[in-house]
Amino acid sequence: MVLIGTLGYHNLKDFSLGPILFPIMQEMDWPDEVEIDELNWGAVAIVQNFQARTEPYDRVVILSATPRDRPIGTLTYYHWQGGIPSLESIQDRISEAVTGVTSLDNLLVIGEYFDIWPTETLIVDVEPHPEQAGERLTDALQARIPEVLKAVEHAALADWSAIKPKEILEGKQFELYP
Repeated sequence: MVLIGTLGYHNLKDFSLGPILFPIMQEMDWPDEVEIDELNWGAVAIVQNFQARTEPYDRVVILSATPRDRPIGTLTYYHWQGGIPSLESIQDRISEAVTGVTSLDNLLVIGEYFDIWPTETLIVDVEPHPEQAGERLTDALQARIPEVLKAVEHAALADWSAIKPKEILEGKQFELYP
């Protein structure tokens, strides 16, 4: 079973990439073993949902627009390599998550701590414009939608050995290690 999860806030322009593409991806033709879901409802609840499953996912693909100081519109995809920061940092992330902060980094770290991620976990991430209110993507991200959807589809359906990361984030993931 493959999960494609979208992550992001509603009504925050480019930061809403996941929620904006969620209904589009639901309408795409997917094999029966692909499930599409929003992952905007809190990292702790998502962990509990994963833990309650009778069959774990074989692969998870997460789509997000996360600022990483790349050029606006940069599409990055990479394998989640895992990693746990300090316990204090994990507790801070859990505190943020239960207060409603939607964060790719928090979701990945909290999920890692509770061991929910399968080996085949892949992130598809796009660099957003600076945060601003709005229901629509900026023109730069709007133009990238076909490429983003193609990357998500490839991440979900390709043989794992054929999925080569498009960009390595300096050998670290989100600077988890101090």
